[in-house]
Amino acid sequence: MDSLQVVTFPHLELAADPHDRVGERRADEAWLAEAWASPETRVLVVAGSRVRPVDGTVPWVSAADVPGEGTRVLLGEREGRVWFAHVVDEAYAAGEGADGWVGIRDLLPHLAGAGVEQAPMVFHAIGLAEWLRATRFCPRCGGHLEPRLAGHELECVECHRRQFPRTDPAVIMAITAGEPGASDEVLLLGRQDVWPAGRYSTLAGFLEPGETLEDAVRREVAEETGVVVGEVTYFGNQPWPLPSSLMLGFRGRARSRDISIDGVEIQDARWFTREAMREETAAGTLVLPGGVSISRSLVEDWYGGPLPGSW
Repeated sequence: MDSLQVVTFPHLELAADPHDRVGERRADEAWLAEAWASPETRVLVVAGSRVRPVDGTVPWVSAADVPGEGTRVLLGEREGRVWFAHVVDEAYAAGEGADGWVGIRDLLPHLAGAGVEQAPMVFHAIGLAEWLRATRFCPRCGGHLEPRLAGHELECVECHRRQFPRTDPAVIMAITAGEPGASDEVLLLGRQDVWPAGRYSTLAGFLEPGETLEDAVRREVAEETGVVVGEVTYFGNQPWPLPSSLMLGFRGRARSRDISIDGVEIQDARWFTREAMREETAAGTLVLPGGVSISRSLVEDWYGGPLPGSW
């Protein structure tokens, strides 16, 4: 086997150098108005939870160039200027011509490279836009909700109960078996029927009430593949606004290698050696998650270096 390279985790690029969210300014209407009027301010127009890239980049514009009606969302300060999102109804995208408006998953390639430093602000904007789009009525009385604190709270006009943005924790895990680092050590990957042939990924699932993160790893792996997991250790995390998740990465050691597919969430699972993974990715018969995902980082951390091909 070729010597392995030192791994740098590509998913961390999307969280590097985050903006200052200046939460103390969200209730300062005078400051917000002044910032909005500044020619230096930049705004991202979000229709529903979709944006329209221009020339392969995220289309930040001046406040003077945004549609008249919408919810002004303060993102924060970065590079000596203030950044906002302007959230409009998703019908706006249809009125402008639906072509070219994309969700966050299709936007990720536009955040690679030159746009990567804007990723935390884009995630912030689309995550809040999705929450505003989905949260229309008070869960207590059914009353209408109005935005407060520069788009970071919603208040019922009837009972005044406040709603806050939610983030759903999800675990994603690299499950291994065998002697760590040995040539016959294996990594467990699964696939869904709706994926193209050859596409595999690390297993993942949502945390349930009253459950620890480590137990969620063990439960999800057992439910989906029948594999029993023992030791679980933390790897890292990644905001993933699809629509409102935080992916919490873990490494886990399997106590068994017997696979029993649930047939519901995944339709196939396999153990891969490093040699098999290298050969199959080089041949294009194995397609791994994209480089900006924490799943890719988990795989390459185990493998020991970068691998070709992604989706």
